[in-house]
Amino acid sequence: MKRTLSILAFFILFSFSSFAQNDKAYENTLSEMFQVSGSEETFKVAINQILAAYKGQYPQVSAEIWTEMEAEFQKASMDELVVMLAPAYQKHLTQKDLQELIKFYKTPIGTKFAKKTPLLTREAMQVGQQWGMKIGQDFAAKMKAKGY
Repeated sequence: MKRTLSILAFFILFSFSSFAQNDKAYENTLSEMFQVSGSEETFKVAINQILAAYKGQYPQVSAEIWTEMEAEFQKASMDELVVMLAPAYQKHLTQKDLQELIKFYKTPIGTKFAKKTPLLTREAMQVGQQWGMKIGQDFAAKMKAKGY
């Protein structure tokens, strides 16, 4: 009985170790995909915007300290974000899928797409806002025409 429990405990520990290694490998691949796709740069811009808001609250802090803080938070925040996002990505994309995306982003068209994505996103958001406003106006006009 003791031997059976020992063997079972060994396999459980081995399984957890294997899962941890797989998770770390997946996180590393996800991190690389964020780098080559331009997503990491977008995340860094968001972090800089957050820190810029704090700069206004702490005007007495020197530029040297802000530079140090930005570097520290950029690295730590990206690492933390990858760990937080990995489970969501794992639900939908395998590590092999991520590797294929990395290959795509390393092609000339993939590189171009990665560079243009922030611009496309910004423009698409503006168009989306206009479209949403138009739908709202059209809806309000139809409701008014129906007597509401």
